[in-house]
Amino acid sequence: MDDLDNLEAHDGYDGTGNLHSYSQPAGDEHYTKDGRLKKKYYEAELARLQEELVKLQYWVQQEQLRVLIIFEGRGSAGKGGVIKRISERTSPRIVRTEALPKPTEREQSQWYFQRYVPLLPAGGEIVLFDRSWYNRSNVEWVMGFCTEDQHQEFLRSCPEFERMLVRSGIIILKYWFSVSYEEQERRFAARNEEPLKRWKLSDMDLEEHRLYVRYSMAKDTTFQYTDIKQAPWYVVPSDDKKRARLNCMSHILKMVPYRDIVPDPVEIPARLSEPYIRPPVGDQTFVEQLY
Repeated sequence: MDDLDNLEAHDGYDGTGNLHSYSQPAGDEHYTKDGRLKKKYYEAELARLQEELVKLQYWVQQEQLRVLIIFEGRGSAGKGGVIKRISERTSPRIVRTEALPKPTEREQSQWYFQRYVPLLPAGGEIVLFDRSWYNRSNVEWVMGFCTEDQHQEFLRSCPEFERMLVRSGIIILKYWFSVSYEEQERRFAARNEEPLKRWKLSDMDLEEHRLYVRYSMAKDTTFQYTDIKQAPWYVVPSDDKKRARLNCMSHILKMVPYRDIVPDPVEIPARLSEPYIRPPVGDQTFVEQLY
């Protein structure tokens, strides 16, 4: 491979799926021989961070904060996995995930950012964007779905748009999940081998893998224009999914200061006694009891 092919490679990654040369900040005892987090430690840390995210949601709701978290990166980089773990124990009424499909014909005629504006967080909400307006400078530009003028206009206007959002009081966190060529190839091959996961491997994914170098160019150009002081990019090395999830969740908790205001246990009221005779149970239709 030439240098461009390795733009997404991480320090210590040897191209074989081994992570043994990575640092082990959690302590050597918590890693396997090939450098991956041990399952027991990972699950304990995940549970701890999820508990903290519940505390964060209480704080966001009480203080009426508006938090927007953007997840970007190549296909199979692990964006969906971390979003799932973030929202697993939180309330969908407070922590909301948005993943827009391709724009309709009407939306294509609108101001580019227009269809994203209604999805921005209101007071007391955390919104997780599974991909975002950065489709324009990444997927759309690489695949030829936008013109060069549209691409250049996005790079000019996006920083100003985000500065406006920050000035309005929205907290913006932008994460780029970075996966190496070898690891992406391994994940695509694993999906291809398993019929129940093959739906995750689209024609777009295959073309993206073929155009890996062009995606590297797109990412670097995107960062050059949109890695701004008011809304910087944070890169999450994601060849090891477990590390990526924990590191990203931990970073979110550090970036949004909060206090533990989880309410105390409440008293469960006794049933109110009222004169009422229910219809016969036999009048209801039950599902077949197979288990």
